[in-house]
Amino acid sequence: MGAISIRDVVKRYGHGSRANQVIHGVSAEIADGEFIVIVGPSGCGKSTLLRMVAGLEEITGGTIAIGSRVVNDVEPADRDIAMVFQNYALYPHMTVYDNMAYGLKIARVPKQEIDERVQKAARILELGGLLERTPRQLSGGQRQRVAMGRAIVRQPQAFLFDEPLSNLDAKLRAQTRLEIQKLHADLGVTSLFVTHDQVEAMTLAQRMIVMNAGRIEQIGTPEEVYSRPATTFVAGFIGSPPMNLLPGQADGSRLQVGNVALPLPQAAPRSGPLMLGARPEHIELSPNGPWPITVEMTEMLGAERLVYGRLGSELFTLRMDATRSPPRAGDAVRVNVPAEHLHWFDAGSGLRV
Repeated sequence: MGAISIRDVVKRYGHGSRANQVIHGVSAEIADGEFIVIVGPSGCGKSTLLRMVAGLEEITGGTIAIGSRVVNDVEPADRDIAMVFQNYALYPHMTVYDNMAYGLKIARVPKQEIDERVQKAARILELGGLLERTPRQLSGGQRQRVAMGRAIVRQPQAFLFDEPLSNLDAKLRAQTRLEIQKLHADLGVTSLFVTHDQVEAMTLAQRMIVMNAGRIEQIGTPEEVYSRPATTFVAGFIGSPPMNLLPGQADGSRLQVGNVALPLPQAAPRSGPLMLGARPEHIELSPNGPWPITVEMTEMLGAERLVYGRLGSELFTLRMDATRSPPRAGDAVRVNVPAEHLHWFDAGSGLRV
């Protein structure tokens, strides 16, 4: 069983009063066969957490279990995991076949079994015609597939992916995402995938762990995280463009945002300082809309346009169909947001109300 249990895990560098704590009591339960994506901005601790699961970083506190075994003091080679790195980490003088087989040779796996495993991985990843090439004869996407093949042949309890697509161009990233999805569907192995790219997170994850400053902000399916963000950080990080967040003073069916009083389609959940959120795709241009926007610029994205403007002094973005005539910079327009698409957060803590 490849379930992974992370309980109250802490990571500090240094000792005493000068210690720098980078992971603050993180807990998560990953079911056997589940594909979990850890997403967050650079420096949030996601790779450090993955490296602690792998055994490449010592934990300062808490426990990590893989299967039924606590692995806090188990060497990386004995944790029954396989890791795929951002930089491929292939041996340049070895062929694709030998790169994939090397770990099995070191483990003294019988030669026939090695060949069977390598050939099977090559079929899954469409590397059959490349087995005699060296890494320098491969494209970036092919090298990353070799790195994944090297992980597959080990038949581990869990795969750990550390931003494996970051070195690929946009087209190759999309293609390799599909390959990883098919790979997980075929093998069903527990997978932890670290990325700062929310598109990768949304498309790959069965569940997401959103991290910020060494803490977990939210765990949930992509649909849950997108439609009901738990904090203003999640609301502003997940989604492209991000959710509009308007700080204001709520009073019944009005929200005072700076010097603009916004009528609300339904009463705020409470009076006082609140943060109101609305995603750009849920905002409708309407001549009789209750909210005034001053347009600053528009952006053409093919099938849609983004309109950037200001509501009072606050930045505001809406998404519209590209077939519609867009407003121009300097135009004053009105918008409407249906009540079911409004999100409310505590102004102090940032937690969802």
